[in-house]
Amino acid sequence: MTDLLPIPLQTTSAATPVRPAISDPLREAAIELEATFLAEMLKSAGLGEASEAFGGGAGEEQFSSFLIREQANQISRSGGIGLAESLYHALKETQGEQP
Repeated sequence: MTDLLPIPLQTTSAATPVRPAISDPLREAAIELEATFLAEMLKSAGLGEASEAFGGGAGEEQFSSFLIREQANQISRSGGIGLAESLYHALKETQGEQP
């Protein structure tokens, strides 16, 4: 009988950020702008609206914008839709720097 070899554990997870660490204020601004855009898109898509069956009342309505904003921040910081990266490179070009 052959010996079974251990399966190596994967060290990356879905929560691991795709983007490099943020040290550039220009990159941070681009990510924030993408998060704002995503928050508006999520709001327009109906995310955060109280469902009829399990409505949370006034509290849910008041705090749903915070949930939407945080979800948009997480989407943006974990790779987003590519808008922040495009904005960052465009802003770098306007400053005359190479990305």
